[in-house]
Amino acid sequence: MSSALERPVESARFHDKALWRSPLALLAISLVGVCILLALPLVLPIGPMYWDVFIYYDAANRIFGGQVPVIDFFTPVGPLGYYLFAGWLAIFPNGQPVLLAHWSLLAVTAPLMGAIVWHVDQRSRGTAFALLVPFLIFALLPFNTREFYPFPGSDAFGIYNRQTCQVLYVLVAALVFVRERRLLTALIIASMTALFFLKITGFVAGGVICAYALLSGRVTLKNAILCAAAFLVVLAAIELASGMVSQYVFDIMSLVAMNSGTLLPRFLQATSLNFGIVAAAGSLALLLLWSDRRNWAARLAAGGIRSKLEAAAALLSHDGVRLLVVIFAGILFETQNTGSQAFIFLWPVLLSIFLKTGQFSARPMLVLSIMGLVAAAALPPAVRIVERAARTYVGMVKNVPMEQRNLKSLGAVDMREDVALRTDHMLRLYPKLRSSYEELVKAGELPTPVLYSDFDFQVVYLRTVDTAIDSIRALEAKTGIHFDTIMSLNFVNPFPWLMDRSAPHYIAIGADPTRAVPDPGSQEENAVANTDLVLYPTCPPTTANAMLYDMYREGLAKHRRIKLDACYDAFINPKFATALGPTP
Repeated sequence: MSSALERPVESARFHDKALWRSPLALLAISLVGVCILLALPLVLPIGPMYWDVFIYYDAANRIFGGQVPVIDFFTPVGPLGYYLFAGWLAIFPNGQPVLLAHWSLLAVTAPLMGAIVWHVDQRSRGTAFALLVPFLIFALLPFNTREFYPFPGSDAFGIYNRQTCQVLYVLVAALVFVRERRLLTALIIASMTALFFLKITGFVAGGVICAYALLSGRVTLKNAILCAAAFLVVLAAIELASGMVSQYVFDIMSLVAMNSGTLLPRFLQATSLNFGIVAAAGSLALLLLWSDRRNWAARLAAGGIRSKLEAAAALLSHDGVRLLVVIFAGILFETQNTGSQAFIFLWPVLLSIFLKTGQFSARPMLVLSIMGLVAAAALPPAVRIVERAARTYVGMVKNVPMEQRNLKSLGAVDMREDVALRTDHMLRLYPKLRSSYEELVKAGELPTPVLYSDFDFQVVYLRTVDTAIDSIRALEAKTGIHFDTIMSLNFVNPFPWLMDRSAPHYIAIGADPTRAVPDPGSQEENAVANTDLVLYPTCPPTTANAMLYDMYREGLAKHRRIKLDACYDAFINPKFATALGPTP
């Protein structure tokens, strides 16, 4: 029972002639398509937590201004994603933000995946395509595997989680299918280095998978030492050049301290949210182990230490155990995630299991059971992402674009007509009902638990930023002031990017005060005190913004607070007191 996926390419001559039909050709075509789409003025439907993508623009603007992630400003994850985005933004300054942020990782994953499918293609073109096509689905479609809002829209949140899953996909594919030791070593070094500087929980998950590969004999001790040595050399070089690594480790420890109390509940949450995939893949692993129970019993009954050691080694390298390890790594990674492409990296292991079903040809029920469980574990992530993409992009036919003046490509979104109408209503009502929303803040409540997912909230935020920029420019024109540094007491700060200004050093990006903003010290307080303009959004007031204000209150003590417009208060540096005139 030979699978078509396993049929080797007949000859080198055939392979050369068929190069245009090879997986590398498909990968190249995909990359060309990505570049073309980023060069076009595309508009996408707004989605829940769309403002998450603003973090990348804030980071890129700081990088362009000479700031170094981790050293000059606190980041919620590793610096790699921000550097990649900054590079792509320099090439495609008008690229649609969601696409640009999601696709920026292709600079890392495309070459690595290309090396894998080139290597596998030498043995089996079908297997190479079976690895590449799912990867492209996940890498090209900017969607998470779970929905957080009933309306279809672009997923601008969880981008670094999705990207980490894609690097883990590359790592697992290499460990399962790459046979050439030097290539495997290079792929492990590149993948683990990328994971370390992308998101530390992804590095931990990858470390679990690599440790198992060493224990099971898939990676030799010599290669493992070589990988570790090369990784440490890279870290040492970066540390000597910038001091980034030590500060990054310190920041990680700070985040761990802030979030340690939520690890166990999140472990249970990650399992429950992905129960279908975990149950199917776990059942498949147990089925494979159970089907070989007689072999284990026979080896153990044979007696002798050598037989028992061989039995233990065979068990350790068994497909069922390998699948359980990757499942565990996936759950571990998902403990700290909101949006993600959860468990997509199970596919290379599932594919290898599927390709071995021919050896069970005498047991048709076992073959059917394996195929059914493989499908149950592998199909949901891909089907959900394709379905969400189709629903979003087909539904945008009836959407209306958002009118904007100052938002650059950040305003390249559209929405349903009822969302646009509700936005108009909320922009009118938020200022009138400010005192009521402030009462909610005092009670520690949001207007709704899904406020940040509401499409109208995201559109309101964009429109109030657009208006605030007009208000800032009007204030500057009236007083002769020029605000060089701008900060926002909010989760995101798009103003410096949109106004070609600077953000203050040492202030965190992606400022979630409950999870990702350490208590400010004198360095941060001095930076706030020296900031020219600090903006405080009030449409509506929220608990997070109030917490940020309390955190930075001392640094703002000498700033003058004014009402900038209906939806923004402004704290203005005392050095502009003369230009502003007497306090009303």
